[in-house]
Amino acid sequence: MNQKILPASANIKEFEQFLKSSYEIGIFLDMHIAQIKSINQLAKENGKRMIYHVDLIHGIKNDEYATEYICQEYKPFGIISTKSSVILKAKQKGVIAVQRVFLIDSHALEKSYKLVEKTRPDYIEVLPGAMPHMIKEVKDRLDTPIFAGGLIRTVEDVENALQAGAQAITTSKRELWDHFGI
Repeated sequence: MNQKILPASANIKEFEQFLKSSYEIGIFLDMHIAQIKSINQLAKENGKRMIYHVDLIHGIKNDEYATEYICQEYKPFGIISTKSSVILKAKQKGVIAVQRVFLIDSHALEKSYKLVEKTRPDYIEVLPGAMPHMIKEVKDRLDTPIFAGGLIRTVEDVENALQAGAQAITTSKRELWDHFGI
């Protein structure tokens, strides 16, 4: 990934802004299953590659069967999920697999380490990403590239997360898209 920012869209208006941007890879967070076809088509027409957050697609269960359908029908660049079965299916289908991990407490973190060691995703997305010391700890513990997302609000937050070892930042903040635009 050559982008420091992965623009995340939660609605069509944000997605349209992403389409006009210089970024090639973007994330669509919250959508209805009926929207995927048009979103996918618009992305391809504009030379964009999409990562879909399977856990946030309404109208379809977020499991390995839905993942298989989405991968076969829409051929996304990537899939994000908290579920190991989704990550494993995405990898099987040759799609970039991003395991979303929440940094809630030490117990949850240890469970996440075990999950990542089992699924071996292509990337980990850590949330909240505004915790550079935790990004460094996760990077030191696991041999998997990291995306940082959640509660990253400023240019300084982005720079701190990148310095701590994040490869890219997932954000819906348009100001950050513009500041770090490629």
